[in-house]
Amino acid sequence: MKALSTDKAPAALGPYSQALVQGDMVFCSGQIPVDPATGTIADTIEEQTAQSIANIKSILAENGMTISNVIKTTVFLADLNDFAAMNEVYGKHFTEPFPARSCVQVAAIPKGCKLEIECIAVK
Repeated sequence: MKALSTDKAPAALGPYSQALVQGDMVFCSGQIPVDPATGTIADTIEEQTAQSIANIKSILAENGMTISNVIKTTVFLADLNDFAAMNEVYGKHFTEPFPARSCVQVAAIPKGCKLEIECIAVK
């Protein structure tokens, strides 16, 4: 097992890895929408969705993968009323066959974010 880390995605906020590689699989920790260059968080769910996915793309790139390698995602929303807007942006980043996905509303997300996205990818 090997840890993946890049400064092109936010650093871990605690005792965990940005992602772990096991064989041909990458397990990405949940990515909140922090812009790694500025440390800022955008206001809208659309911008936050795009940033979380950009962070995932950067982590996958560290292992020579792209978003097309993702087979499973979990989206955590602070408010399920944001689902349609999130889904519209999300759908622009993935192609068929789309990854399997779970989406749930949670009580809170670190730093007051509107969403967090984790994924599993396979080479």
